[in-house]
Amino acid sequence: MVRGVTSTTTPAVRPRIAVFGSVNTDLVAYVEAAPGRGETVTGTSFAQVPGGKGANQAVAAARAGADTAFLGAVGDDAFGTQLRTNLVECGVEVSRLRTVAGASGVAHIVVEADGANSIIVVPGANGEVTGLLDGDAALIEGSAALLLQLELPMEGVVAAARAGRAAGVPTVLTPAPARELPAELLEAVDLLVPNQHEAAAITGETDPREALAALLRTVPEAIITLGEDGSLYGARGEEPVHVPARRVVPVDTTAAGDTFCGAFAVARAEGRGPEDALRFAAAAAALSVQRHGAAPSMPERAEIEELLAEG
Repeated sequence: MVRGVTSTTTPAVRPRIAVFGSVNTDLVAYVEAAPGRGETVTGTSFAQVPGGKGANQAVAAARAGADTAFLGAVGDDAFGTQLRTNLVECGVEVSRLRTVAGASGVAHIVVEADGANSIIVVPGANGEVTGLLDGDAALIEGSAALLLQLELPMEGVVAAARAGRAAGVPTVLTPAPARELPAELLEAVDLLVPNQHEAAAITGETDPREALAALLRTVPEAIITLGEDGSLYGARGEEPVHVPARRVVPVDTTAAGDTFCGAFAVARAEGRGPEDALRFAAAAAALSVQRHGAAPSMPERAEIEELLAEG
């Protein structure tokens, strides 16, 4: 990522962020405790909300202060129409959001009373995004950062990452769901942002600082998000930076990591240094976990700045 100076004011020109990723309809059941194998439990409520890690990061970046463009796919079903409309209403540009025959992606999410969640993703149209279409590379080339995740086919993610690298655009990868990362992808990534469990799965190291050191042998920069323990940032040749999480009572942690990643990318694109950007992202995530849903929980720029001003 671009290294910058600390800034606490909204820039005159909004940075442009490109997001290449998944978009789903989240079908969310709220329960006291998730059912075990073969068990049926009674839920407390249900919600249908837009989601998908790619769309979540796009909405987070847009609300945090970036002109955000989304590249991905929806199906030609009712969910697809709703998902496209929601992105537009959230301020995300969708000229590169393709429509394919068949079902849109869905995610079945169970949220427990303490905010913990478990998720089953059915890719649908997301599974058709195996590469770039004409015009996608040009959009990436004109961006200040490119955000990627792993809910699309790996060949599509690699193609987007290579386009970012060829254009000199800083590329940020959230390696979720956790899986083996091919060398050709890592070679095109500037910043890796796993959570603690994903970092351990990638590196085999359960200690975050050991995992961070291992990640930095493969990519120039990395952040390990640690939930209530905050986040740990590292860059080659520099001392790690730990920023604690804000103390809040979570009601739903769905998309907290996506909120953090989108906000961090915006802060860095604006020229903020790593520690300042981490605090900006932590404030955004803290606001999101106090609300239900994925995209609906993500804060606006003014809310983030207000929380930061409180100290």
